[in-house]
Amino acid sequence: MNDSPSGGVLKRERVREHLLGLIEARGPGVPIPSERTLCADLGVSRPTLRAAVDELVATGALVREQGRGTFVAPAKITQQLMPLDSAFTVPRASGTWSSRVLECVRTTAGARIGRKLRISPAAELLYIARLRLVDGSPMAIEHLHIPADLLSSTLTTEELEAGDLYEHLRDHHRIHVREATQSIEPTVVSEDEAELLDIPVLSPALLIERLTLDTSGRPVEYVHSVYRGDRYRIVSRLDFTQDGVVTSSTEGDAY
Repeated sequence: MNDSPSGGVLKRERVREHLLGLIEARGPGVPIPSERTLCADLGVSRPTLRAAVDELVATGALVREQGRGTFVAPAKITQQLMPLDSAFTVPRASGTWSSRVLECVRTTAGARIGRKLRISPAAELLYIARLRLVDGSPMAIEHLHIPADLLSSTLTTEELEAGDLYEHLRDHHRIHVREATQSIEPTVVSEDEAELLDIPVLSPALLIERLTLDTSGRPVEYVHSVYRGDRYRIVSRLDFTQDGVVTSSTEGDAY
């Protein structure tokens, strides 16, 4: 296995997705399998598994109890910032954005991502890991999953590293995105993420997950990203009337 921070990204992603699948299938307070069992099932080393478990403990998805094991954490409280039927726009974040592809492979969806994208677990998808930069400085790590049968041709490195991805999907692959559901929560960066983002290990970060639909309501992309907490913030504007919130707009701000 390549031990560089940009190598083996897919393997670490598979470990994370497997653990998240276990969390979704079990309930709060239910233990996950032992390290030995998980390492054998996934074919990974204990340090690789522990790093993934540490990340999910830090984000509040798992809890460790001394002498007892690791358990699914209580469900998080979710607040909707806007009515589901209200307008939602995301202005471009400040700065000049670019990307560097860390990994780009075709793989199978797996159970959890298959459910999100409404495709078979055995269906082929394009997995892309990108380092996002603002004015040349690392800002975020993105993990994108796109059903392979939606693409008229393979996304090129040039498409993935320059310009707006949704514009490339529209202009070259006839995929017209319409809406997305996005969640944002605090996390901390792992050792590999810290090296790629040029920040200390366990630095605060934002974990952003997004499911994007096209104009027919079909899922076309699932992405989760880790954004630097020291240089990125998200600002929401809420307009109120006597009946409550009527509109909401959100923008990212890199600084």
